[in-house]
Amino acid sequence: MKAVRLITSIAGVLALSQCSLPDFPLLGSRSEIVRRPLMVMPSSASQSPLYVWHGGGQPGPLSLNIDLSEQKAYLFKNGESVGWTYVASGRSEFPTPTGSFRILEKIISKRSNRYGVIADSSGKIVNGHATAGVSRIPPGGSFIGSRMPYWMRLTGNGVGLHAGPIPRPGSPASHGCIRLPRDMAETIYQHASVGTRVTIMH
Repeated sequence: MKAVRLITSIAGVLALSQCSLPDFPLLGSRSEIVRRPLMVMPSSASQSPLYVWHGGGQPGPLSLNIDLSEQKAYLFKNGESVGWTYVASGRSEFPTPTGSFRILEKIISKRSNRYGVIADSSGKIVNGHATAGVSRIPPGGSFIGSRMPYWMRLTGNGVGLHAGPIPRPGSPASHGCIRLPRDMAETIYQHASVGTRVTIMH
């Protein structure tokens, strides 16, 4: 009789606990579980890092979700969080497009064919914020495109991911591209492939 009561009690507890169990995706579900990575900083740290990466040993294809309101990119492999990084997207006058994209090409060492500097015939920089086809080039001078290391193209009109300065983490700073800290740009470049999905949202 005691055994019957014990079994009944256990069954009741299990039934009541059902509503507090987390929902798990069905096997084969294509939806991602977005988990913000837990980061523990030492007490002596004066500021937060620009990125966190722990996906080196995680199998599966990489994907990125970029939140423009936070100026952060969240990285996943097989739906599992493998890190995050600050980014610097386009300023208000050069907005970064939103939507779902795929990496179209990868070039380790690339220069912009739109933005850069202008040098005179002696090589001296005479315009440090030049736009190709708009800014005047003096006789014998030349346009030199800005460096965009670890270039990963997202659109046909020149928007992509690449290494670049993040002058004020949390604030836009680019001409429309997604800038990444150099080390993180190299890491993403190594783990991403042509076809990698990149989602950009406000």
